[in-house]
Amino acid sequence: MSRYRRELTDRALALRLAFAGRIHQYPEIQALRRFLSAFDVDCVIDVGANRGQYAAMLRKDAGFKGTILSFEPNPDIFAILSRRASGDAKWHVFNMALSDFDGAASFNIMAADQFSSLEKPSEGQDAIFADRNRVSRTVEMQCRRIDSLLPELQAAHGFDRPFLKMDTQGHDLSVCGGAGDLLARMAGVQTELGVRPIYEGGTNYRAMIDWLAERSFLPSAFFANNKGHFPLLVEMDGIFVNQALLPQAA
Repeated sequence: MSRYRRELTDRALALRLAFAGRIHQYPEIQALRRFLSAFDVDCVIDVGANRGQYAAMLRKDAGFKGTILSFEPNPDIFAILSRRASGDAKWHVFNMALSDFDGAASFNIMAADQFSSLEKPSEGQDAIFADRNRVSRTVEMQCRRIDSLLPELQAAHGFDRPFLKMDTQGHDLSVCGGAGDLLARMAGVQTELGVRPIYEGGTNYRAMIDWLAERSFLPSAFFANNKGHFPLLVEMDGIFVNQALLPQAA
């Protein structure tokens, strides 16, 4: 796409999001549109899918037409996700968690379900989150490692260049760790980057950036994802590109 056409497309996207009251999503959508197209991503592994908001955004706003594999542990929310994906032949859903081990674990369902996590809420979290990010119940959940699961998924769905997106509420590093050497097969990684503590033992954004850099994933874009918490940044998302896909000079 020429620079002129890309600018027109970006402006049209910004206007559409503004009219819909979603202008805060513009940086993420713009970054994803360019990344997924430029690196020929044919599968997005959507870890921590919740109700399918991210996958729906990929289809409607980012123009992604490839395979989407959504993982959501919360059984109640998974039912909603499953219904939402049912009309899309290339969107597949799985009621399980991804982590750094294969086996069962207790999954914490929070008062506000989007905060649900394998991790426990931090005692030092900001008061604004305290009512929503508290454990209301736990369920036993099956966990899988990506490196044990990816060959099965590739055999079933026939993709070559996956992109790993994680929104696991403090558990993203464990998901990456469970990819082992197969993390190198990802064209890119999108991860939450915690700035202020929300979960016990949560990985600080600096540590996560360094961990990915040690495995040859370099920053491509950053954007805040905690709308409404001015003036302090609570967390942001980062998109990282596999250095193997870049020209040698990079």
